[in-house]
Amino acid sequence: MNKQTVIYKDLGIIDYKEAWDYQEQLLQENVQVKIHNRVLTTDDGQPTTELQDTTHYLLFCEHPPVYTIGKSGDIHNILISEEKMHEGGMQFFQTNRGGDITFHGLQQIVSYPILDLEKFYTDIGKYLRALEEIIILTLADYGIKGERSKGETGVWIEPGIVGKERKICAMGVRCSRWITMHGFALNVNNDLDYFNNIIPCGIPDKQVTSIKKELNKEVDFEEVKAKIKHYFEQVFNVDLKS
Repeated sequence: MNKQTVIYKDLGIIDYKEAWDYQEQLLQENVQVKIHNRVLTTDDGQPTTELQDTTHYLLFCEHPPVYTIGKSGDIHNILISEEKMHEGGMQFFQTNRGGDITFHGLQQIVSYPILDLEKFYTDIGKYLRALEEIIILTLADYGIKGERSKGETGVWIEPGIVGKERKICAMGVRCSRWITMHGFALNVNNDLDYFNNIIPCGIPDKQVTSIKKELNKEVDFEEVKAKIKHYFEQVFNVDLKS
């Protein structure tokens, strides 16, 4: 059986809203394909004509400093005024993803998979665990033990040791007709001071970390991207195509 193909695009440094709009475009294109196919299918499930196919994408990018909050997030987790954000060249967006408040900045790998989960499994929890697994495998290549924290989406370091728990990768997704958007943000060499202006992911008294902080040195940003791509192919059993 042939592996499914996922189109890989590195968007480079891009404003958050521009990337969000692009994701929405790709998601809606796939949704329209599904609507088209449903209309062309008879009551007994047989297509009346050749059906169209949805397209998977894996987007990578970096964002200039920006805070984003999920649809169920608590605005009180923002500890900085809008005026101070503007003064510091930071942006803020309320989004339609899951999760609470987080920060995106340069030298942080932000990834937006646009996948048709009906071609994999219709299980959002399983999908999130798969994204976590990709990051856990990537961190292991750097000698960092990434782990899951019960009830808290994302990847953590020492989640079971009170006072030492620190998040290295945040996640939040949206799904429409089983088409995904949004995704994860892995802290690589980014400036962690920006996280002092928020209660990251709405979880108080827990730290945020990065690969750079854990290793006490900068790492090759493009190398980390390559590792994530490799493990994405492995975990989802797909082929990436540029």
